[in-house]
Amino acid sequence: MARKKSSNGATIIDVAQEAGVSYSTVSRVVNNKSYVKPETRAKVLQAMTRLGYQANLQARSLAGGRSNVIGLLVVDLTTQYVGEIIRGIDDVLTANQYELMLYTTHRRKTKESAYVNMMARGLADGLLIILPRDPEAYLTSLRQRDFPYVLIDQFGIDDSDLTVTAANREGGYEATRHLIELGHRRIGMITGWMDMVAARHRLEGYRAALAAYDIDYAEELVYEGDFTQRSGFHGTNHLLDLAEPPTAVFASSDLVALGVMDAARTRNMKIPVDLSLVGFDDVPMSAVLIPQLTTVRQPLTDMGYCATQMLLALIQNPEEKQISVILPTELIIRESTAPPYLGTT
Repeated sequence: MARKKSSNGATIIDVAQEAGVSYSTVSRVVNNKSYVKPETRAKVLQAMTRLGYQANLQARSLAGGRSNVIGLLVVDLTTQYVGEIIRGIDDVLTANQYELMLYTTHRRKTKESAYVNMMARGLADGLLIILPRDPEAYLTSLRQRDFPYVLIDQFGIDDSDLTVTAANREGGYEATRHLIELGHRRIGMITGWMDMVAARHRLEGYRAALAAYDIDYAEELVYEGDFTQRSGFHGTNHLLDLAEPPTAVFASSDLVALGVMDAARTRNMKIPVDLSLVGFDDVPMSAVLIPQLTTVRQPLTDMGYCATQMLLALIQNPEEKQISVILPTELIIRESTAPPYLGTT
């Protein structure tokens, strides 16, 4: 069997050994074939990066002008949030006969910049970035190269950056308003990463709803989290240990809300009798939890679909002006919210 070499001498077998997969799996990734699990594809691509195996991928785009590959940068693959966005992306790419090249960054800034720069050098025709951590490090470079990209669930650093986001501020407002109108006055909030615009906007919505109902904002009721279940657990314990704990919590994501439920369970508290809870995202698990989660529906699949359509239009007609999009959110009321319990125990 011939050993395909890249310009620095690395072979397809070297990549297979580095990634711990078969050479046929590497071949499928190199040629953008399907039937490769996203985690495996990411592992192979990372091995290519470490070994400098890039030339053969670049040759495909140089030979035909386009690679018919779209790059996708995600934080990780562990949440339904990312999976729902990818579902929308995949629908558009499949219909347009494009392949997906997936990279996971695990919130590491150096990885994010390295992967973006590599794809912009010919591995992909365009780039989708979900919740970028450090876009300032490379967006200027992408604009200078006229390389097409769209940001998902994050605003850019320049008016020319194309973005698809949800109405996070309005969603935060509606979540908090719902709890207030049920009679809650001590409402805790567990935020997401505060370097993300979406997290800041949800907090702004929370504060705006309190102000609209003449409820003083209490800094002690806001716990800075990171959109994870773990931060929901620790944040809830922090809030419930206050001298005057909240009767309700607004969690910045459904994953955070899972952590809130975990913490309540360890204290033998029942939701919503002892603590009302609102999440954000409306991922599929929200409707099957016990109790079913009241949450703000973020149109995740639509966000992926819309961003991909926008990116392909930008690739095919670079002179045609595209505009950023903000999609509406919707409060979905289920079983995890109720008026505060006023009885005795």
